[in-house]
Amino acid sequence: MQSQDVAQRPASPSPTGPVVDVEQAEAALVEHYPRLVRLAYLVLPPGMGRGRRVLTAHALTQRALPRGSRTPAPVIPAQSAGRDGEPGYALVRLEVLRSALEAGLPLKLKPWPKRSQLPPLLPQVWGLKLFPRPGGADELALDQRLSTLSGPARAAYALRGLERLEDDAVREVLTAAGVADAEGALLEAGGVPEQFGLLDSPEFDPCSLQARPTDLMRRRQYLKAALAAGAALLVCGALFGLPGGGVGPDGAAAPPYARNPAAQAALDPAKLTRISPAAWRSSARTDFSVWPARGDLTGDTALLRRALAVWARPGGAVGVTATPGTPTGGPAGPPQLLFAGRVDAARVVILYDGLRIARYAEPADDTEGAALDFARVDGAGRSGASAVVLGRTDGNVRYLTAPWVKKAAERDLMKPGSGAMDLVLTGGVTAPLAGPVLRPGACTSWNVLQLTDGTGTRLLTDLGELVPARLTTGRPGSPGEVPGAEALRTWEPFACSLATMRSAGVRSVNAWAFNEQPLPDASGSAAWVCTRAETWRGGGARVLAQFHTPGGAYGAVAAKAENAPACGARHPHVLAGVWWKSEAGDWYLLAAGSRHTASIRASGGISGSARGSLLTVPAERGVRAELKGTLKDGRAIGGLR
Repeated sequence: MQSQDVAQRPASPSPTGPVVDVEQAEAALVEHYPRLVRLAYLVLPPGMGRGRRVLTAHALTQRALPRGSRTPAPVIPAQSAGRDGEPGYALVRLEVLRSALEAGLPLKLKPWPKRSQLPPLLPQVWGLKLFPRPGGADELALDQRLSTLSGPARAAYALRGLERLEDDAVREVLTAAGVADAEGALLEAGGVPEQFGLLDSPEFDPCSLQARPTDLMRRRQYLKAALAAGAALLVCGALFGLPGGGVGPDGAAAPPYARNPAAQAALDPAKLTRISPAAWRSSARTDFSVWPARGDLTGDTALLRRALAVWARPGGAVGVTATPGTPTGGPAGPPQLLFAGRVDAARVVILYDGLRIARYAEPADDTEGAALDFARVDGAGRSGASAVVLGRTDGNVRYLTAPWVKKAAERDLMKPGSGAMDLVLTGGVTAPLAGPVLRPGACTSWNVLQLTDGTGTRLLTDLGELVPARLTTGRPGSPGEVPGAEALRTWEPFACSLATMRSAGVRSVNAWAFNEQPLPDASGSAAWVCTRAETWRGGGARVLAQFHTPGGAYGAVAAKAENAPACGARHPHVLAGVWWKSEAGDWYLLAAGSRHTASIRASGGISGSARGSLLTVPAERGVRAELKGTLKDGRAIGGLR
């Protein structure tokens, strides 16, 4: 482990700084938790291993709250607008940084080791190894370069790239965190190329994880020993127990492991619900409940029995995944069979219990390496129940489409003028199409599934889950389907931003072009677009306000939020700002609101106001700014952060 240039007694926050309540610090920690965990993960020593770094990063972040009821926050001068101007955030960020640096110090037993140097007691995940999803070659190369730096240098690089702090502010933060040679840390960090955009990738995201089992043979030995000890305790308890009557603690519930009739029925392949192929034509519902059973293995009783048994009690070697908010317990009764058949090199079974889609897959020539995936689909309508992912092989995706789908095609969302390429449908199963989510390297294309039925054409995108997300455009509350020319042009520069919404249980993503702003140097007009991802569970909606200049291949994220009402049906309004540099080298603060915005004003390190929904103010880059607006009905609106 490399030595760290960190003082033994970190400096305390300035007593003259703003006083922060514990509640204020907690609010900042909860709001910015993913970013704080990512910061801790980047600073922790790579020698820990990715699994322990993930758990340690979460543990250090969760212990970052001040112990007193009111604590002075550190004073860091001239930081950018937004979260860095919040005393609560500055306080918890400093504590996270300080403890992450301490975790990399050489372990000393006298007088005693620091708490951050020991493996975390909580959180713990038994039976699984958790580590971030792998990125591309660029992310791997950056991770290797960062592993050669000292802890303070990694902290300096993260503060520059992740927090966007200027060097003076980085020195202040490192000094407050106890780094003795902050200038040396900055110089060392300068030896790594500034690939700051890669720090937002899944490679460095301890909140977006994949799981693998631990040592299965050793676990089996420990389990046998534990069962033997538990049986001995039960026998001893029975010998010392006294006979008696009365009601037990579980009331009328059946004893553990009893053959409950409903549970037994849920495991019987003969009792699976099978829908008639023509039921959807006359049904008042158009969702998964009217899908017929399809596939060449619907009569394979042994396969169906294995799928049901694994659903009820998955073994330690089964890889289980679920979208956020989706329970993984067994079905309450016999589920509905949607598909059973061979898909590439696997046998796949798709089941539906009214709340969830469950996908069981096993190798075509064995049962080892089985996988079980869940997705929540309650409340799915015709568009939400249009397709399910059957399998992914070599970066390609196959879908099982709804019985009412007449035609399937593949379309590149980043090339709206290239048209759609037809996909062969065989028994409702599509030919493979290139998946956009797990493709390594730079984002140069985004392939989506285009489905046509009796009511129209819609686009669906794979976000790494069982059910693809529906893409729409238009004003919140009344979005339209994408395949129109104007809607496709709206999505073109923002398609790659869909990667930030993967593995979040997304149901639909709407792109709303809420304004257009002339640029100060007369080089054209920039587009303001708000993309909002709604989830199946209702909460966790993700909002991105994006800015696109003429001729640019991609949009830039100006602001983002989670669980915010902006750009949604209940609050169809948004206000966001961005720093923009003209070709002449002048900096401006550009801000825009939705069309119902009556006025905008900027305050803080910059002062300006304008009537209407657009604001352009000359400014120096990096000054603090806070946006406030007023809607035409008199209500106030704040800038999206």
